Amino acid sequence: MYDLYIGNKNYSTWSLRPWVLMRELNIPFREIVVPFGGAANPDAFRAFSPTGKVPCLVHGATTVWDSLAITEYVAERHAGVWPAEAAPRAWARCAAAEMHSGFQALRNTCHMSCGLRISLHAVNAPLRADLARLESLWADGLARFGGPFLAGARFTAADAFFAPVAFRIQTYDPPLGTDARRYAARLLALPAMREWYTAALAETWRDEAHEAEARSVGVWREDLRAR
Repeated sequence: MYDLYIGNKNYSTWSLRPWVLMRELNIPFREIVVPFGGAANPDAFRAFSPTGKVPCLVHGATTVWDSLAITEYVAERHAGVWPAEAAPRAWARCAAAEMHSGFQALRNTCHMSCGLRISLHAVNAPLRADLARLESLWADGLARFGGPFLAGARFTAADAFFAPVAFRIQTYDPPLGTDARRYAARLLALPAMREWYTAALAETWRDEAHEAEARSVGVWREDLRAR
């Protein structure tokens, strides 16, 4: 059995990736939530993660940190993580890797906070460029492999890596075209995504660093989280 350590579901984009992947593919794991900002034990993550960050997968004597490394570790043991055919598999790996290392303006402006609805103060040029690339990348995969997911008919790791973006789109409503919004809605409708979202809204933990990031970029229109 895998133990998957994650942070708050409201905030943790990196945790969501392997969580939604394994849940959608019916790969059993134990979920262990360790909240951010634990004043009593600020090094709590270091008890299980060598980097002091989440997510972290523990499988017997093996510890795997970083969402992409976890994905590859699971892919070695379970079918369906990546597409079976070479061409869509290569594309899916490129798309996931690009999301893993890129889209910095999108990350830095549209911080994930599932329970908030925020009107951005501004959409600057770097963010517009990231949104344009996002639309182009999604359109390419959907057209090339026939959809409804990025690399074909089945949900794979490529989709899991963009799952946090779907929550960002729901929170910030950035300027995007119809096709991109339709794909984001498809991700949000997945059973695992609905499960994550319900749990995120039920959380009462707050981490001031994450809250401050969300306050700095726009006006809060709604806060749907439990009090």
